Amino acid sequence: MERQCFNDQQIPLLDHAIDIAEDIVGDYFKISTSQWRHYRYDIRSLKDLSPEEITDTAYAQILRYAQHPKERLRGSFRGEYFKVCLQDHVILRTLNTHRNLLFVPFLVYIVTHELIHIVRFARFLQSFIAKETEQIEEEQRVHGLTRELLKKRKISGMESTLRFFSDHLPIDVFQSHK
Repeated sequence: MERQCFNDQQIPLLDHAIDIAEDIVGDYFKISTSQWRHYRYDIRSLKDLSPEEITDTAYAQILRYAQHPKERLRGSFRGEYFKVCLQDHVILRTLNTHRNLLFVPFLVYIVTHELIHIVRFARFLQSFIAKETEQIEEEQRVHGLTRELLKKRKISGMESTLRFFSDHLPIDVFQSHK
């Protein structure tokens, strides 16, 4: 299967969707702009992913690393780092199949969902390493919160995205890396 990446016109829209999602999640969890830097995460699209960060079965994959791969920390301090690996090809395939879905609201939903996970992991509200039943419960909890936060926002095309995700729950996969 060919893995299509976001094109040059879609990347600025992705950046916009990330900004919207960060605002929504930040408002809900009371995270100021300066406090976001304490949540050590990055969001990358397919062109920036290594082979082990790619999946064909989810819209995103959250990887947990002991520290940012390019960061050199002093002493024995290890800072947990989360990488949200957007799966462009899976997202684009869904958008091509479901023509009523729009790019920005679809990405806002996915990124909001992933950021909620990251905040919950970082605040120890949910363990990253969990049994399958706990992961399913966490997914349902995060989907519910994502829907609640997004249905209050005036984002053109979000209604279709919310309907879509009420029928299609799995969004992501979690993996831990050293």
